[in-house]
Amino acid sequence: MEVALLNVRITFQKNEVTKDAIGNHKNEWIDYYSCYATVSGESGSEKNIAANTFYDADIAFTVRYCKALKDADPTKLRVLFNGELYNITFIDHMNFKNKCLKFRCQKVRR
Repeated sequence: MEVALLNVRITFQKNEVTKDAIGNHKNEWIDYYSCYATVSGESGSEKNIAANTFYDADIAFTVRYCKALKDADPTKLRVLFNGELYNITFIDHMNFKNKCLKFRCQKVRR
């Protein structure tokens, strides 16, 4: 993997349960790990549902292998890139060579 291609900074956020001052439990996204990545293949499609048009953007981030992400779970992590949030749909371990990880993501609708 060429290090020169890792040219954008992304942040992985982890979903955790926290308590507020009076003891109520709530889910929050907390910054977990930040690294440089290669962005590839932003593509998308439009869907018409109930007279509304929704645009689904798909994107892939490739990062260097690290201990913080080796046991990554797509249901507990998401990616923050350029102020936009992306849910992880699939993690590719790239033939299990422990050199890089590819995260396929979909843009979060807000």
